[in-house]
Amino acid sequence: MYNWIIIGGGIHGCTIAAFLLKSGRADAGDIRIIDPNDGPLSNWKRNTERIGMEYLRSPSVHHIDINPFSLQKAANPQDSRAFYGYYKRPLLSFFNEHSDEVLKQAGMDEAWMQGQVKNVIKGREWWEVLTEDGQTARGKNIVIAISLNDQPVIPQWAAELQSRGSRLIHHIFSPSLPGFEKMNTPIAVIGGGITAAHTCIKLCRSYPGKVTLLKRHPFRVHDFDSNPGWLGPKYMDGFLKINDYQERRKAIQGARHRGSITSELNAKISRLVRDGSLKIVDGEVASAVSESSVIRLNLKDGSRIKFGAVLMATGFHPAMPEQEWLKTLIRQQNLQCANCGYPIVKPTLEWCPHLYVSGPLAELEIGPVSRNISGARKAAERIVFNKM
Repeated sequence: MYNWIIIGGGIHGCTIAAFLLKSGRADAGDIRIIDPNDGPLSNWKRNTERIGMEYLRSPSVHHIDINPFSLQKAANPQDSRAFYGYYKRPLLSFFNEHSDEVLKQAGMDEAWMQGQVKNVIKGREWWEVLTEDGQTARGKNIVIAISLNDQPVIPQWAAELQSRGSRLIHHIFSPSLPGFEKMNTPIAVIGGGITAAHTCIKLCRSYPGKVTLLKRHPFRVHDFDSNPGWLGPKYMDGFLKINDYQERRKAIQGARHRGSITSELNAKISRLVRDGSLKIVDGEVASAVSESSVIRLNLKDGSRIKFGAVLMATGFHPAMPEQEWLKTLIRQQNLQCANCGYPIVKPTLEWCPHLYVSGPLAELEIGPVSRNISGARKAAERIVFNKM
């Protein structure tokens, strides 16, 4: 039997595992990390590479290691590209190399278990996790560290095209997305946030003048996706005094800069528009028609535009994850949830004895930063060290 079972091997699951292992609170043999992918951070690496992210939005002190200055210390002083700007935002490739080294030092390979969770069962003094391929793992403590990545937002007009078998329209994070080099031009990117901006910048390198960004609202420029005051007592003290979880949900929604981009990306996009590499259309799609090798987008203002491929950078549904095993667990263990469906947990992030949450599932306690790398660190501190 393991001491800890962590469901989810992304940023959150790996951060918690790294804190457990590098703090000496657990050995690699005491932990099982269960994830559908064949290695840690697989979705993170695939998705960030796909959109061509160069630098993270997070500052250098936000990473998966215990020491907040670990990433800065690992940088070569001669490498001027390792960090960008005032907040020392790390180069993605350097961040990933550092993460791999942290996981290697912690012995993460020994703890990894590839599998899709099918069921979670509570025994007398243990939890048992069963996977779709018949594997099982028993543990004293369990951490649910899943993301919202399997809940992409697909507008109705796009869903209708996909239901008719169109292969010219995809969500940017779809597992079945073909390589950009296989796409017909011109290409439309739907969305106005940071993912759309990164995607356009990458596409314009290969298809200058053949990329259009279609967005519903003016660019919302913010360095971070919520005010840095949410990282500490400035805003969190008041947030944690709110006893009504509907009010906490409103506070979270109001704090997040959804669909925003950094000033750096805004400047890059502006340059691409000036030199003719990128076209921007402000408008909203009312309907779409697939015509042999093109898609015609009919906008609400009456205009029509044809594209050879359409990429949706429309984010993920913020609703509670819909996994059947999770819904069954909530019902069987009578786990407390707020009206929004999300867990009501203790300050230690315990949902019930020996069952913890991180990531989106912890946001009614961690606040607006819960889904981010900083939220992963905060969750790890609470779960591993009971640090509030």
